[in-house]
Amino acid sequence: MGEGERLDVRKTYKLYIGGKFPRTESGRSYLVSDDKGRPWANACRASRKDVRDAVQAARKAVPGWSGATAYNRGQILYRVAEMLEGRREQFIEQVARAEGATRRAATEAVDKAVDRWVWYAGWADKLAQVFGSANPVAGPYFNFSVPEPTGVVGVVAPAGSSLLGLVSRLAPVIVSGNACVVVASETRPLPAITLTEVLATSDLPGGVVNLLTGFAAELVGPLAAHMDVDALDLAGLDLAGVVFCGGEEKLGPGPLEEHYGMPVETDVEEALGRLAPDVQTRARRCRRPRARRGTPRARRSRACGSSPSRAPVQRGCPSPLRPRSGTWRRSAPPPR
Repeated sequence: MGEGERLDVRKTYKLYIGGKFPRTESGRSYLVSDDKGRPWANACRASRKDVRDAVQAARKAVPGWSGATAYNRGQILYRVAEMLEGRREQFIEQVARAEGATRRAATEAVDKAVDRWVWYAGWADKLAQVFGSANPVAGPYFNFSVPEPTGVVGVVAPAGSSLLGLVSRLAPVIVSGNACVVVASETRPLPAITLTEVLATSDLPGGVVNLLTGFAAELVGPLAAHMDVDALDLAGLDLAGVVFCGGEEKLGPGPLEEHYGMPVETDVEEALGRLAPDVQTRARRCRRPRARRGTPRARRSRACGSSPSRAPVQRGCPSPLRPRSGTWRRSAPPPR
């Protein structure tokens, strides 16, 4: 190295959890290549522990973000658009290199991403007006329908569109007061990581958006089975990979079919049914406890021929789905 020359500062691409940029707890990484197959960078390969940390951070951020005024949320989303516009050239270069697009196509994608943030910023204080209503009632009182945030939403970013596709799935989730855990594109994660740097400097509270990079087949299973996740957006999910791996860390090199160990043409219903075996286990754990013998509830259940975990709709009926004549309980009105 000659005198006066300096070394380039290589960027370290990390996760984004709780408003911070930690490395994965497993210490693993994987190689990210550009559209021509040349090595580009090393990204963190998140693990199940990172999924749990991200969901926990998102849950902590829900009360503050959903409790903020709609006007404040709109201001923050508009600030995201401003910061994204300020780093426009950087995003154009990354999108073009990641997706193999021309500079004109990459410029169009970045401009649309900025415009989409502005679009949803304007929707922040209009959601209640459009989706809410005042319902007519026959009584001396009022009845209103008001939309409420869902809570923690898991998002699988589209694999093909590294920036615009991610913004299209992310913005509508957080504009209404939800927090989210995003699984970035497996092969094109760098624009998503750069987007988190924009979010971190846009007054967005920490934990509202949490980004994980790595193999979707390893992360979607634990994310879907987590008890604290209220909704899932599986727009970028490769069903074949999730069915084979089921959350296990078993991946190898090769094309898509060899990579996941099964054909890509997988039946969607079958794949969703086997998406996460832990979900069935979670459902079994959430069932109501059995009634003890001798209790009124147990005697009433045996008389109606239904299980103790399901309260009968009508006395004297063999099945709650087919009620016959009998005395109706006060807690359940008769069917019409």
